[in-house]
Amino acid sequence: MAAESTAGIQRSQVDLSDCVDWSGVECLNQSTSHSLVNALKQGYREDDGLFLESDADEQLLIYIPFNQVVKLHSIVIKGPEEEGPKTIKLYSNREHMGFSNVNDFPPSDSVVLSEENLKGKPVILKYVKFQNVRSLTIFIEDNQSAGDITKVQKIALFGTTVETTDMKGLKKIEDH
Repeated sequence: MAAESTAGIQRSQVDLSDCVDWSGVECLNQSTSHSLVNALKQGYREDDGLFLESDADEQLLIYIPFNQVVKLHSIVIKGPEEEGPKTIKLYSNREHMGFSNVNDFPPSDSVVLSEENLKGKPVILKYVKFQNVRSLTIFIEDNQSAGDITKVQKIALFGTTVETTDMKGLKKIEDH
């Protein structure tokens, strides 16, 4: 296998779903019958019949904490042609955001999804902005058709884990 696969994901980049702290995952404005787990959890997200759907309007605010520090390389967000997400704002390590304050903070990256992205083409992120990620907030601002309902079939995060050094385990080296 070449260093880059046909999908554009580097071989060293892995699916970070195993690093998600599922107990802390939140999604604001999700439909109770079509929740985030359908788009984010492995197995569920591979079934296009299962999806995340917005409730009151087209916006969704997704908070994904990790159980270890990661470097985020790219994101896949699949959705249908009409109701699929369009404008996505990503925030690294920004907790407790709501619809009332999401625009008060500059996003770490902002993306307008193309038709290819909605079919599964990864969005390569500004890597320098996603080096020590403990959580990711995804704000889906609108959808392709400017309708009231946004549908997301799949969210996949790709990157690498950050090896952290246990500072307590290191012995201080005395000067001689």
